[in-house]
Amino acid sequence: MMHTALQYEQKFGAHNYAPLPVVLTRGEGVYVWDDKGNRYIDMMSAYSAVSHGHCHPELIETLTSQAHQLAVTSRAFYTDKLGPFLEKACQLTGQARALPMNTGAEAVETALKAARKWAYTIKKVAPNRAHIIACENNFHGRTITIVGMSSEAQYRDGFGPFPAGFSLIPYGDAAALRAAITPDTAAFIVEPIQGEGGIIVPPAGWLRECAAICREQNVLLIADEIQTGLGRTGKLLACEHDGVVPDALLLGKALGGGLLPVSLFLSRDDVMNVFTPGDHGSTFGGNPLAAHVASKALDILVRDKLSARAAELGEYFQHALCAIRSPLVTEVRGKGLMIGLVINPRYYAAREICLRLMSVGVLAKETHGTILRLTPPLIITREQIDTVVAAITQVLTEAAANVVHIQG
Repeated sequence: MMHTALQYEQKFGAHNYAPLPVVLTRGEGVYVWDDKGNRYIDMMSAYSAVSHGHCHPELIETLTSQAHQLAVTSRAFYTDKLGPFLEKACQLTGQARALPMNTGAEAVETALKAARKWAYTIKKVAPNRAHIIACENNFHGRTITIVGMSSEAQYRDGFGPFPAGFSLIPYGDAAALRAAITPDTAAFIVEPIQGEGGIIVPPAGWLRECAAICREQNVLLIADEIQTGLGRTGKLLACEHDGVVPDALLLGKALGGGLLPVSLFLSRDDVMNVFTPGDHGSTFGGNPLAAHVASKALDILVRDKLSARAAELGEYFQHALCAIRSPLVTEVRGKGLMIGLVINPRYYAAREICLRLMSVGVLAKETHGTILRLTPPLIITREQIDTVVAAITQVLTEAAANVVHIQG
């Protein structure tokens, strides 16, 4: 018997994901196609990794031309592509130096290592005492260390014991940050907007207040902009909404242009200089193929004004979503093209709404069971947003009618 692609994954893959039942085979711009030829508007963009759209022609050309020339060398040698890429990233973000990795989780681990060594060598914290603060409801990745500082029970269950040295504070609470800082505190790591946590936007000015507290207490402010960065929220970096330049910055996802895993840990000189040869590394991090594609991705982001586009279209999108009158929706929140539609769990799980949207040509994904995450490629147009809003309206109307029918 011939197995479908879905059956192959189910039989031979670990069941650590619960994908929607669709098999995608092709993508272009904001669209993807399944194995039956059906077209969908992609409202996930791979958790914001495909901000430039699927198979961007210039990025494909950059990838293929560099792949024909030189792809992977390891950092045992210099290449002609890494230095210019790092310079560009530093100049765009206002950071002094950058350390390239591959995945977002690797960038976070790099930041944690840097913060601890900085605490011991620069701040003179006693050995093995460095303390790092994170926020409740955070999502910084899936490694043992990172889930050890998570407040999500499922992320932790069965994976302990976890490394010590972390504490959590409520998100959006500057007083809690001040109270949590001790003489041993090395860093505060935070998402300017919590993505996986449900598109949670903190109070205006909160991050600015946190930055001031960290500066006053000689604590590093590490901004995890792996999802929020590179135009997603309507600014190049979400920190810019509060006028903050963090002490350290994490980038990933969209940095690879939707083609490769590319991440960066960026920081000031005194933080980055704690690393000496042999302290840290990555076989693939900073390879010329990834560096060249990421450099072109940054060029396109700036040239095509994708940050401003996200600001304008995000406002348009949120306004249209707020105009939908449905008992199934309790809130619309977000910034730029990072939007959460909160579904009333009394009636439906958000996954059910995702399945209904799939049937009318829109792919979205739920988070925390109740939030519909809407993070399309930044190249989306008003007309395509209108199509998505019409589909959401149709699905919510039909679902609400079904609720009324059942209750009646």
